Amino acid sequence: MTATPAATPAATPFVPVVRSLLETDLYKFSMWQALLHWHPGAQTEYEFRCRNKPAYPLAELKDEVERQLDHLCTMSFTEEELAYLRSLRYIKSDFVDFLTVFRFQRKFITVTTEGDELAIHAIGPQVHVMGFEIFVLYIVNELYFRRFDQAAALAEGRRRLDAKIAALKEFGRQPMQRNPFEFSDFGVRRRFSAAWHDEVVQRLAAEVPEFFKGTSNVYLAMRHKIHPIGTMAHEYMQSFQAFGVRLRDFQKAALEDWVQEFRGDLGTALTDVVGMDAFLRDFDLYFAKLFDGLRHDSGDPVVWGEKAIAHYVKLRIDPNTKRLVFSDGLDLDKAISLYRHFADRITTGFGIGTWLTNDLGIQPLNIVMKLVRCNGQSVAKLSDSPGKTMSKDETFLAYLRQVFEIQPAA
Repeated sequence: MTATPAATPAATPFVPVVRSLLETDLYKFSMWQALLHWHPGAQTEYEFRCRNKPAYPLAELKDEVERQLDHLCTMSFTEEELAYLRSLRYIKSDFVDFLTVFRFQRKFITVTTEGDELAIHAIGPQVHVMGFEIFVLYIVNELYFRRFDQAAALAEGRRRLDAKIAALKEFGRQPMQRNPFEFSDFGVRRRFSAAWHDEVVQRLAAEVPEFFKGTSNVYLAMRHKIHPIGTMAHEYMQSFQAFGVRLRDFQKAALEDWVQEFRGDLGTALTDVVGMDAFLRDFDLYFAKLFDGLRHDSGDPVVWGEKAIAHYVKLRIDPNTKRLVFSDGLDLDKAISLYRHFADRITTGFGIGTWLTNDLGIQPLNIVMKLVRCNGQSVAKLSDSPGKTMSKDETFLAYLRQVFEIQPAA
């Protein structure tokens, strides 16, 4: 299906994109709680970026984005939402008390343009600005895709969703391996629209519950009584590069604070802030026993998984007692291929985003909003996929590579 957007629309009635402050990734709440408890005074900067070429300039969305952010900053958590968060055993009561009075502050986020590009910066106390990320991303996404033919896109999306569900049912008739095949929706930031996200999650939960195990979208988890999924993201680990510990020790400090905060819950560690090899040098027997498993988000997933299994074996830990979660650009074929490769040796899980919530025949946006500064200094991710490295400070990147013995990508 090819699709072209309509011309810039005339003024239309305001239709909010954000339905609930609960409608964000679960790991935003887990990181938010940990950082509020351990580093409440951190000052940060987050930067929006589009990594691919959109069908029309994102700068055209500036005024609409501004209006949506104005609306976001009027919203509060409802009593029902706060009660749901209190029901999650790893969410602490004082954090929910904080959320009862929380509102996003408009003064902390700005929207400008740089030529055809949209420039969005959130600057301020981390516990007040870190939450903007997911909302900004799906606000931009939904505004962008509103300009396309909705009926045609949804018809194509439903055709593709039918095919996915049929393929999963066919897969279910085949012999399974030692460990089960399980996947979750990780697509809130990438979705075509809120209504489409709802439809996808409802159908997967109803039609393939043996495989579909939850969603990162906390609002939909509450609404549809399914499991909320998530632990930590790169911003949590990156923040520790500026928290006063020796740079060489930032990963260990981040993991230690996480262990102390959650005491056995949310035990999946993210490995690619400075690459898998550097991560495993810090992920010793202590952490390997305390964390349930690892999450892959860049680099060759087979190479990554083999390194993880070899590391567990070296530490004399049975890999079948651990879990590998894959979440980098997955579709069903990739997930099943990885399952076939690993599932007799270790438990696997798959977080699937764009392929679930924005596979409607229109080229998706590749947009991110990443932490770039903390406490007045640069922070960075040295991804195993060079295109995902995020920092404009080449001096700091060089220093980070030197400290962790990482060769620059060719």
